[in-house]
Amino acid sequence: MTPATSAPPTACPRLNGHFRLQFETAQDAWVLLYPEGMIRLNPSAGEILRRCDGSRDIPAIVAELEALFDTRGLDHDVRAFLDMAGTQRWITLS
Repeated sequence: MTPATSAPPTACPRLNGHFRLQFETAQDAWVLLYPEGMIRLNPSAGEILRRCDGSRDIPAIVAELEALFDTRGLDHDVRAFLDMAGTQRWITLS
């Protein structure tokens, strides 16, 4: 299966500085806050973005999520999400 994003495996995603990720109790969900509003994230998106702090490369993020959810084969889905998040400018790659 081909990766969903062309980001090199050594890329370390980081949340764009224009956004703040936080858990909103009232929403019972992780949200991205930005000056004009808020984006409510589904649980998977929240778990992925929580790991986008610039200290982990993509394989490390995938490995953590696979361990957390006791599953295998998340690489394609995580890369697809990161590709979308990059397009939305939620993250940057270093």
